[in-house]
Amino acid sequence: MPELSDYVTDVVHEPTQTEGDGFDLTVAEVFEVVGPGRIDFGGGELEPATTVAHDAEKRDPDDDYEWWELGAGQYLLAFNESLTGEATVTVQPRTELLERGATHPTLCVAELPRVPLSVGGAGLKLKENARVSTIVAADS
Repeated sequence: MPELSDYVTDVVHEPTQTEGDGFDLTVAEVFEVVGPGRIDFGGGELEPATTVAHDAEKRDPDDDYEWWELGAGQYLLAFNESLTGEATVTVQPRTELLERGATHPTLCVAELPRVPLSVGGAGLKLKENARVSTIVAADS
């Protein structure tokens, strides 16, 4: 039986991402939706929302990675990882994300889209490459 890691490419650090149950996914970029998209019945008028990258900053000039400071609201997360397309996987938010007042929907996907992230009233400080989601199952 294949391992979940058999379906994931562009992995940041596999030993850490496979420590618990499932395979953890890491955040590469955070986007803000700044203009509406369009969805119609037949798809002929389908248009993406306008997005811009949310600024990230190093806490210290010597840091290797940047942090996003997110206020309460909706964002889109892009993952570092990609899927091979050989399976449909179930992706859910990690407990660490949920316990800090943020969440995203659980999805069954064959490729990783940008995922809507909801951040609660106190906001969230999110570090580049943070593990935010977990693949918990795969159907090949």
